[in-house]
Amino acid sequence: MLTAIPVTSRPDFSISSVNCRSDHARWSAPEVRTDYRVVLVRHGRFRRKAAGAPADIDATLAYVGAPGEEESFAHPAGGDVCTSISVTPGLWRSLAGDTEALTVQAVYVDPPLDLAHRSLLAAARSGDVDYALTEELLALLSTAIGRTATGPTPLDSTPSGRDRPLVAAAREAITASHPASDTLSSLAELLGVSPYRLSRAFPRELGVTVTHYRQRVRVGRALDRLEAGESSLSALAADLGYADQAHLTRTMRQYLGRTPAALRRLLTPARRPENLEHGPVLPEPPVTGIVSAGVGRPGRG
Repeated sequence: MLTAIPVTSRPDFSISSVNCRSDHARWSAPEVRTDYRVVLVRHGRFRRKAAGAPADIDATLAYVGAPGEEESFAHPAGGDVCTSISVTPGLWRSLAGDTEALTVQAVYVDPPLDLAHRSLLAAARSGDVDYALTEELLALLSTAIGRTATGPTPLDSTPSGRDRPLVAAAREAITASHPASDTLSSLAELLGVSPYRLSRAFPRELGVTVTHYRQRVRVGRALDRLEAGESSLSALAADLGYADQAHLTRTMRQYLGRTPAALRRLLTPARRPENLEHGPVLPEPPVTGIVSAGVGRPGRG
């Protein structure tokens, strides 16, 4: 029995948690897929056969699949739980180049790649799919592609002297709230570069990721609103593009160690009446313009 639970989906990629409870040693009927994919095991193990070559897949060995190839599976050890990453040919080629066939289909999962897998899932839980998760995904894909490609790829080229204007243009789009800056992929498309190129440019030029920079801008805007006495935290979260109020709260606590409500109290302290030590100041009685005879008139000589 195979169950696939979507983790997240965007036009260029989708991520699913796949739970297989099958228990059969025989190979399944051949399947043909139309996408590129990287599958990493979280628990259990299984066998995969592609291009006539079988491979034992477990937590230490992931597999990379390409469109059009025929593959079969066997589960002699029982069930397994995997993370399946599906990528469009366009996104894949932006990282791997125009190579059509994969010369290596099994990828050794060393501790850094294992951590990248776990970081990807943590980013999915954070709610920031369009920046934090996308950057984690690009890092994981670049590692997998680097270990399967035998020739040069776009990942090998490091442009010199061209990152500064690229980062400047990206910063301008983010700070101006350009619609394309809503996602890392659409921002890269606006600037005419691959998402990976844009993702790598920010650490080289600013020392922080593009995700961190975008969060810096949004946190600053949140502080502006809180300082002005913003009353609705849910409206604030929606206006700034957070998934919900809880996402805003997690982000503010992560970057500033305080919740939005606590920051609002900090930035907008209650006003105290003047001369509080002498008691409240009472208003003077109103002047009516009528003065009774002999009362309140200055005496005459």
